[in-house]
Amino acid sequence: QVQLVESGGGLVQAGGSLRLSCAASGRTLSSYYTGWLRQAPGKERDFVAAINWNGASTYYADSAKGRFTISKDNAKNTVYLQMNSLKPEDTAVYYCAVDQGNWWANGSRPQSWGQGTQVTVSS
Repeated sequence: QVQLVESGGGLVQAGGSLRLSCAASGRTLSSYYTGWLRQAPGKERDFVAAINWNGASTYYADSAKGRFTISKDNAKNTVYLQMNSLKPEDTAVYYCAVDQGNWWANGSRPQSWGQGTQVTVSS
């Protein structure tokens, strides 16, 4: 079983940037698709971005394209989400998740996810 710990959230003004990190233990991320989901108050948990096992392919929700960049460092067993040009509507708890398949493509839940990190964007 893989354990995921997110960090890097915080309070930022609109237009600012944050970099989220997801550190994994127990299993190597090179075995998984790893991604980020977010959940705003009163809303469902939505897909944000994902990256395949070797980092060669990335996938983004429309809301993230052009502003967010997902990357991974297999040597550190860590995945990152660089978020630029943040908007108030990006405010949510961000969760790191892993699965051996591309869960977002078929609407299923990922195998595992972390406890989340809060991102708050003020206007």
